[in-house]
Amino acid sequence: MGAGRPKQYLPLQNQSVIFHTLSRLAQLPGLKAILVGISADDPYWSSLRELTHALPCPVIKYEGGVSRAETVARGLKRIAGEAGANDWVLVHDAVRPCVQIDDIRKLIEQVGHDPDGGLLALPVSDTLKSERDGRSLQTVDRTHLWRALTPQYFPLRLLATAIDAAMKKGVDITDEASAMELNGVRPRLVVGRADNIKITYPSDLLLAEHILKQQGL
Repeated sequence: MGAGRPKQYLPLQNQSVIFHTLSRLAQLPGLKAILVGISADDPYWSSLRELTHALPCPVIKYEGGVSRAETVARGLKRIAGEAGANDWVLVHDAVRPCVQIDDIRKLIEQVGHDPDGGLLALPVSDTLKSERDGRSLQTVDRTHLWRALTPQYFPLRLLATAIDAAMKKGVDITDEASAMELNGVRPRLVVGRADNIKITYPSDLLLAEHILKQQGL
């Protein structure tokens, strides 16, 4: 992003990106709590404490890890003692502030009690190219290709086992579904909205602001 702070703390419509995300998630009926993995030396989270206390769902901070997988694994361990045998978790990127509750409800409904879980995703619509030395090498068949979004929705204990197994193998997983796949699981793909963007580049902040306005916020 080329910014002076992590992208989740950049301003978006007079609030930080992460607060928009937490505000969305907190509106989901039946959610028991939201856990946020934070770096041990994070100087920004403290400024959000009073705001998060006003949300309709408890927000619990815990110390994250050096990777996405380790951070999620620590969060699952944090609640393992309180979770029931049949509890499920949603894992969501802090920098996806435009996610809609209706999409999350659809994910939960379509996955149902399928133990393989599922994730929001979008079929790839662009023409894809493989590259070598900065030049297009060939066109890649996109017929069965999807873009993974979040939230991703899995049985808590199965996800914890899958992530632990992936980390022990030294596999760099980029999302929770990839950990489940390594365990032979085939998560369900649920078509999500294209406006559930992940803020990665400076121009994405402008796009997110436009989307939030279109969504009435």
